[in-house]
Amino acid sequence: MSAVSEGHHSNRTLLIAFAANLGVAVAKFVAAAITGSSAMLTEGIHSVVDSFNQLLLIYGRHRAKKPADAIHPFGHGREIYFWSFVVAVMVFALGAGVSIYEGILHIANPEEPVTPIVAYVVLGAAFLLEGWSTIAAFNEFKQSKGRLGWISAIRSSKDPPTFIVLLENGAAMAGIVAAGIGVFATEITGNPLYDGVASVVIGGILAVTAFVLAIESKGLLIGEAADLELVEDIRRLVEGCEGIVGVGDVLTVHSAPDQITVMVSVDFDDTISAGQVERIVDGVEVEASRRWPQIRRFFIRPQQGAREQSIIARTQ
Repeated sequence: MSAVSEGHHSNRTLLIAFAANLGVAVAKFVAAAITGSSAMLTEGIHSVVDSFNQLLLIYGRHRAKKPADAIHPFGHGREIYFWSFVVAVMVFALGAGVSIYEGILHIANPEEPVTPIVAYVVLGAAFLLEGWSTIAAFNEFKQSKGRLGWISAIRSSKDPPTFIVLLENGAAMAGIVAAGIGVFATEITGNPLYDGVASVVIGGILAVTAFVLAIESKGLLIGEAADLELVEDIRRLVEGCEGIVGVGDVLTVHSAPDQITVMVSVDFDDTISAGQVERIVDGVEVEASRRWPQIRRFFIRPQQGAREQSIIARTQ
């Protein structure tokens, strides 16, 4: 496949992120109770949402492994895309929404600041834990992105958990910095307004993150084609078969990160027999499965003048 090859990853990165977020959430809530900081409270909510999101992604990966059945003949692979979209909604509704709401309440009804030492200690520890989780997510995603840039790799990735954890952790670390600035500004000025503003900023960071996650997950849920390099490799494989005089459309769709369905329009030599056509089709399917194990189904549709019709369709 291409540089952004997709595989069925383990849940190691998700479990690391879950453990880190759960521990950080408890510490943040304790710090919020002691200091009365709105930013610390919203950061605690943010960590709880992230922890729950990791569980949803683990569940989605588990469901995606279910085999095909009569009702779902193409399998349950898209479950991971559905739960990834749910994660995006959770980040927006519970993460961004609650953070902005708490920030506005704190701005409207400010509380007198309490010694922020506990907040600084918790934020520092949280930053280190999030960094540990981010490194694990970074290494996993880096393996799949190949030579592509980060934005291109995220947009072309077919495995949402690999980039969701990375984006969530990036948002978490940015939120920790915002919370720290809010606590510091409140301490220096004695004005709790800055603490509420920090909560609103954290909510804005989460809203942007949720929007990116929703856009990427929606595209996969609807159905995205395989990487263009793979599509061209499939075309070359079919074109190289004796008895095939033209290849038209090569249509692909991801049912899961490691489950691809391929449909190809083929113009066969009119002089060959039906038996030869069957052997050609069988040979193509076997070779495609050998080269690309992620291809689970390969359909070939005989079409007179397939190549010419495909060229005309693409130029219109």
